[in-house]
Amino acid sequence: GVRMRMEGREEMQGAVGLRCTWDIPPPAGTQAKWVRLNVGGTVFLTTRQTLCREQKSFLCRLCQGEELQSDRDETGAYLIDRDPTYFGPILNFLRHGKLVLDKDMAEEGILEEAEFYNIGPLIRIIKDRMEEKDYTVTQVPPKHVYRVLQCQEEELTQMVSTMSDGWRFEQLVNIGSSYNYGNEDQTEFLCVVSKELYNSPNGLSSEPSHKAKV
Repeated sequence: GVRMRMEGREEMQGAVGLRCTWDIPPPAGTQAKWVRLNVGGTVFLTTRQTLCREQKSFLCRLCQGEELQSDRDETGAYLIDRDPTYFGPILNFLRHGKLVLDKDMAEEGILEEAEFYNIGPLIRIIKDRMEEKDYTVTQVPPKHVYRVLQCQEEELTQMVSTMSDGWRFEQLVNIGSSYNYGNEDQTEFLCVVSKELYNSPNGLSSEPSHKAKV
């Protein structure tokens, strides 16, 4: 009879132990650590920490739930009426701070979304990228500017040797003698020089870079 009573007591303790764990609420924050977002019909699963990387963003405010009363779908995911195609790179940017795009994905599309979600650092990165691309596309070949200088024979060597940076000697035209100083004929020359002007996209001419001069 003693043995029976003992087993009965152990069983009871087991049950009580089990019930106690249910009574303890889960540690603060764990139930809300994961956040589901339904972006235009595609569900993304991420953490509150990721969404709050950028404090001022719409996503951070959304999951803190203070100001934004967002609708949720039947699974409890926040409903966001935006294009899911561009949301992946945005979420990844919040995860690791890098912008990674498929080659056929338009940066304009990402920029649009980054502005909607108000993610400042990402907006700056995309704008920089787009400017760089623009620059390489619109970089026009250098223009050549020609100048014709008239000089006398004895001034020639001095003029060629003191030619300013970037100017290249192109051609010499003998236009014969036009002056008689005493008995000496001074032969006149036309000297043609050229210089390359590089146009930058904003329309300002810039001097050739150091490489171009060499």
